[in-house]
Amino acid sequence: MSGESTSLKYLDPAFVGQLSNMELRARLIVEGFITGLHKSPYHGFSVEFAEHRPYNPGDELRHVDWKVYGKTDRHYVKQYEEETNLRHYVVLDTSASMRYKHTSGLSKLEYGAYLAASLHFMMVKQRDATGLIAFDERIHTLMPPKSTQGYLRQLLTKLEHLSAPSDSKNKTSAASVLNEVAERIARRSLVVIITDLFENVGEHDALLNALRHLRYKGHEVLVFHILESETERHFRFPDVPMRFVDMETGEEMSIQPSQLRENYAEAVRGFSARFREKCRERNIDFIELDTAEPYGTALLAYLNKRGKLT
Repeated sequence: MSGESTSLKYLDPAFVGQLSNMELRARLIVEGFITGLHKSPYHGFSVEFAEHRPYNPGDELRHVDWKVYGKTDRHYVKQYEEETNLRHYVVLDTSASMRYKHTSGLSKLEYGAYLAASLHFMMVKQRDATGLIAFDERIHTLMPPKSTQGYLRQLLTKLEHLSAPSDSKNKTSAASVLNEVAERIARRSLVVIITDLFENVGEHDALLNALRHLRYKGHEVLVFHILESETERHFRFPDVPMRFVDMETGEEMSIQPSQLRENYAEAVRGFSARFREKCRERNIDFIELDTAEPYGTALLAYLNKRGKLT
């Protein structure tokens, strides 16, 4: 599939126009979405030494390399190149459960891919480096952060490939993967995790510890928790006998939804409340998204929220 069709699929022109019109590059992103999260690691720009050039009248004396002058008796000026402080990663869950959709037009994985594409687009637009890590039972995709338009096209192509229809039954091992991510990302980064958090119940503590591991390593962390709310939060299926099949294990259960609905919804509310609380304790943003809600609406609402906090 060509890069052009990819960019059209994952970056709706109308939505991109909204991003530009809202001046997200200068106001909501730089001032809100990033510095509002944690001002010290991500504020402003750093510079790296590039090369020397002869001194010219009018150059600032503070840029003269006096050590070189002492050795050569000639004035040389240090030249620098700007390098953004921000490194950004999207960590995308591609396990089998992310391919679920029932009432929504998009699967959770497709929804996450649109969201990831928007984030990549905004980061490249503001000349920050953005990369992609995708996982199921293991990390299978690792694209290190870069900040060029050509690289953005590569990221979009990869997202389209990852979210294409598949019969994969791969499970998720989010806890072990996020611990590996924490160790592999050497430089402080903004890490955006897109997942349905469908980890085994016994692994929930391990998953929370993995998120804490990322924070311990100095990363800013956002968790976008994506579910199809109608069925996955509220269990609103027709009240007739139905057979449910686990997309990752193949385990089957025949029930009448009304018999389980109340207890199921209560368990999901408790799970979400615990994650919100634990993430708040660790200064991690935990954002719940519904695949029935337009992804652009959800993202813009969140960015507006961040912008108002600065």
